Order: sequence, then C-alpha cells, then structure tokens
Amino acid sequence: MKQTEALPTESVASILERDLNVVIQRWMRLVEQNEELTVIPMSIKDRTAHLPKLIQELIARLRLPEPAIGVDSLSGRDHGELRRKQGYTVPMVVEESRLLQVSIFSTLHDNVRTVDISTLLLDVITIADEVDSQLKQATSRYMESAAA
Repeated sequence: MKQTEALPTESVASILERDLNVVIQRWMRLVEQNEELTVIPMSIKDRTAHLPKLIQELIARLRLPEPAIGVDSLSGRDHGELRRKQGYTVPMVVEESRLLQVSIFSTLHDNVRTVDISTLLLDVITIADEVDSQLKQATSRYMESAAA
C-alpha cells in the first residue's frame, strides 16, 4: 500500500494573504455578473480599491492570538462614505459585502487540501464577524454622510 505524503498546512490568514489577488479577481467577476451593482458604471480600479485594506484588516484579526471582537474599521467607514458619493444604495453595499464573503470562502475551498483544519471553523467565524463588522461600519458612515 502506497503512503501519500501529507501536504504542509497553512493558516487561513496565510492563504488569504497569498491569494489576495485571487480573492479580489473572484469578487470582481461576481460583481460583473450582478446587474444590481453594474448599474453604477465604474472602473475595475475604482470598484476594487477598498478591498486590499479590508482584507488586510481581516488577515490581521485572524492572526491575533485570541479571538477578538471586531474593532472599528477606518477603511470600512471610508468605503461606506465613498460608495454613497458614487451613487450606491445601502442594499448595494450589503451585496458587495456578501460577494466578498463568497469570494473568501471559495478561495478557502480551493485550498481545502492545505488549510489548517484545526482552526478552520474558528477562522470562518472570525471572517464572518469581521466582514459583517466592516459592513456595519460602512453602512453607518453611509447613513451619517447622507444625513449631513
């Protein structure tokens, strides 16, 4: 019977850091297929400019030694204000966030053979919490800037 060599494992944070561009490209493909979001014409650069910072904040949180509660995300708040100025609605901002989670989880699925399974579920919880926290901050800033 032939033994197979075990592949080295990687943390979720390391996978997301390595595949940052994959996550962004996957997200952009999903956005391009979404009629609700493509109503607002925008360059790829303008549409994706917020993602590296948001994902870096997520990676930083995943690397904390203890699970942490989502902290205030300046980039999340800036994103909400920018999208309001660009003509997005709040549901459109929510849809972008949903697509980001799909893109992140799909990227992790692509790496299922090497992901560190021992922390995967806690990391998925952290991802969902962080992306939702960033969304809350984005929509809060959106509403604040709309009221001003």
